[in-house]
Amino acid sequence: MSPTQITFDNPVTRYPKVEPAEDQVPEPGRESDLEPKADHGEDSYVGSGRLEGRKALITGGDSGIGAAVAIAFAREGADVALVYLPAEQEDANHIAAQIEKAGRTCALIPGDLKDRAFCQVAVEHAIDTLGGIDILVNNAGKQVFCEDITLLPDEQFDDTMRTNIYAMFYLTKAVVPHLPAGSTIINTTSVQAYLPGSQLVDYATTKAAINAFSKALAGQLAPKGIRVNAVAPGPIWTPLQPSEGQPPAKLPKFGEQTPLGRAGQPAELAPAYVFLASPESSYVVGETLAVTGGMPTP
Repeated sequence: MSPTQITFDNPVTRYPKVEPAEDQVPEPGRESDLEPKADHGEDSYVGSGRLEGRKALITGGDSGIGAAVAIAFAREGADVALVYLPAEQEDANHIAAQIEKAGRTCALIPGDLKDRAFCQVAVEHAIDTLGGIDILVNNAGKQVFCEDITLLPDEQFDDTMRTNIYAMFYLTKAVVPHLPAGSTIINTTSVQAYLPGSQLVDYATTKAAINAFSKALAGQLAPKGIRVNAVAPGPIWTPLQPSEGQPPAKLPKFGEQTPLGRAGQPAELAPAYVFLASPESSYVVGETLAVTGGMPTP
């Protein structure tokens, strides 16, 4: 009897290449504006109870990587609070429906993370609605390209820093007093921390800072039984890219520079966050887990 033939997923062809037009959409970008559509795992992610009873706060949870993580966490048994900009309400409603379909509680918290007071309110709202927090995913980010530093507006530099770094600090500072032993913090950094694009000076700077922040905080909180780690995505197809995140001319070939030859999908990031949030990674502290399609990191 001949052996059974097993067909495996080929990572090169698992998803088609993203070949968007050069058209830009308004910042901050919404899933409803994205073409082609991204995969958040709505039809593919299957949970197995790895986060049963957990309570997660996810920033930027309305779209892109944050949305995929929210769906995966809910299907693994976690209740989820989503933080997002008010302009992204339609996207947030879609992800909330996915969370509730999984039988979990969802808290919707619109607001601007650059505002320290709002960060405190967001944490309090999440705790009140979910009954606590034991997973914090700092994922929200601002990315706007500029190919000439002399033309980089001071306001844009400041907004990128405040969205990507200050908000992470504000939220973490507000959350830590409420985290029991066994809790986890996961920060989204980027391959840009290691291979910075010349058009993303401010964004790449923040992502390198997130790496250092995560490792320093990991050492500080580990004795309390709170683990801090980070995920470094490569080129992932999200609304961040066509909403001024990339120069228009680069969009049609977005992600083709990776060894896999294509951009990643948000659904391909979610398992990394589930692993770092779950007890399976109990001895993983201060790690930056690269999900880059093969783009090298140290």
